[in-house]
Amino acid sequence: MSINATLFVQAIVFLILVLFTMKFVWPPIAKALDERAQKIADGLSAADKAKSELTAVNKRVEQELAQTRNETTSRLADADRRAQSIIEEAKARATEEGNKLIAAARAEAEQQAIQAREALREQVAALAVKGAEQILRKEVNAGVHADLLNRLKTEL
Repeated sequence: MSINATLFVQAIVFLILVLFTMKFVWPPIAKALDERAQKIADGLSAADKAKSELTAVNKRVEQELAQTRNETTSRLADADRRAQSIIEEAKARATEEGNKLIAAARAEAEQQAIQAREALREQVAALAVKGAEQILRKEVNAGVHADLLNRLKTEL
C-alpha cells in the first residue's frame, strides 16, 4: 500500500476513534467531572453556610454571656444591698436593745439610790431621835411623835 492510502485509512480510523470517544467515552467522563464540580460547589456552599451559622451562633452566645454577666452583676448588687440593709437593721435593733438596757439600768440605779436615801433618812431620823432622847434624857415615843418624825424625814 501506498503512503497516501495508509494516511487516509489512519485518518478514517482516527475519525472513528474520535467519534467513538465522543459518543461513548466522553459523556461519562464529562458527567463525572460535572458531578465532581457540583459536589465541590455544594461542599463550598455548605462550608459557607456553616461558617455563617457559626458566626450567628457565636454572636448569640456572646449576647447570652453578656446578658448572664449583667444578670449576675445585678443579682450581686441586690445581694450587697440586702446584706447592707440587714446589717443596718441588726445595728438599729442592737442600738435599740442597748438603749433599753441602759434605760433599765439607769432606772434600777435611780430606784436603788432612792431606796438608799430612804434608808439613810430613816437612819438619820433614828439617830436624831436617839440624839434628842439623850439630850432630853427621856424616851421619845415614835407612835406619838410620828408626824414630827415624818416632817423631819422630808426635811432631810
